[in-house]
Amino acid sequence: MLLANFAKDSPSKNTLDLCTGTGIVPILLSAKTTTPRICGLEIQPDIADMAQRSAVMNGLTDRLEIKCGDLNDAVSIYGKSSFDKITCNPPYMKRGKGMTNDSCSKSVSRHEIKCTLDDVIRVSAELLVPQGRFYMVHRPSRMVDIMCTMRKYRIEPKIIRLVYPNASKPPKLVLIGGMVNGGEELNFMPPLFVHDENGNYSEEINRIYGR
Repeated sequence: MLLANFAKDSPSKNTLDLCTGTGIVPILLSAKTTTPRICGLEIQPDIADMAQRSAVMNGLTDRLEIKCGDLNDAVSIYGKSSFDKITCNPPYMKRGKGMTNDSCSKSVSRHEIKCTLDDVIRVSAELLVPQGRFYMVHRPSRMVDIMCTMRKYRIEPKIIRLVYPNASKPPKLVLIGGMVNGGEELNFMPPLFVHDENGNYSEEINRIYGR
């Protein structure tokens, strides 16, 4: 939800969501934008099937296209410079770091088993048109890796927003946006607090979730 909300305001004719999982980001973007074509790519067949069925059940097959495939094959699947916007909620943990979940599906979603941060950004740079937009949600602990890798592949970091559980705790997520061949200027949005001082969801979180 946070990634879709973060990415929704930049106009797009062709959007791709990498590591789409069950397709929630494409579904949300179809509701929050007028983008006529939104694609999702997922490597796990059973999860991709769930995303395809969700598109059908929500009556979105005219706008949503879900495919099962390897992110590293995305350029051959879609063609170079095929999209003006890419979103991604990738695996956060490096392979061999942290606890690996017993469920193979969850391990692939959370750990860099099938793709790495470098893969995500490299492939996105190839798939995006010049001045195309890239949006990702990740862990703040990987921010240096993220920004260095983005510049390595000519996606200039342009905007960052940190997401905090509340005002007294460190950030848990970072939302970052970049532009292919963009100029050197990085802007910070105000912090996003999930909960207020009373432990309730913040007003902004409620607005984002439409509550």
